Amino acid sequence: MIQVTPNAAKAIQDKLTEQEPRLADGGLRIRVEGGGCSGMQYMMSFDSRKPNDQVFRQHDVEVLIDPTSLEFIDGSTIDFVDGLSSTGFKILNPKAKQTCGCGTSFEA
Repeated sequence: MIQVTPNAAKAIQDKLTEQEPRLADGGLRIRVEGGGCSGMQYMMSFDSRKPNDQVFRQHDVEVLIDPTSLEFIDGSTIDFVDGLSSTGFKILNPKAKQTCGCGTSFEA
């Protein structure tokens, strides 16, 4: 299960309607790939559903995750932060043993 905060849902909806109108029926895709400072990294993009996706719908938006990536981030919360030091989506992953300062890399 993936949780989406209200802030993240608003950011997803804003991006889909303003920047990606061709994906009005899509959502935020999250993938996990090898690499980054800590061994694994989060990759995010706006995309349409694919046949094997796990789809998590909350606050009228969808988060799309392939089954392999879900193994690494199941139980996570997706948030959106807009602050002085950083702006963007943040993944709060209880399965991460450690994370890098950049916030996009973690050790599984």
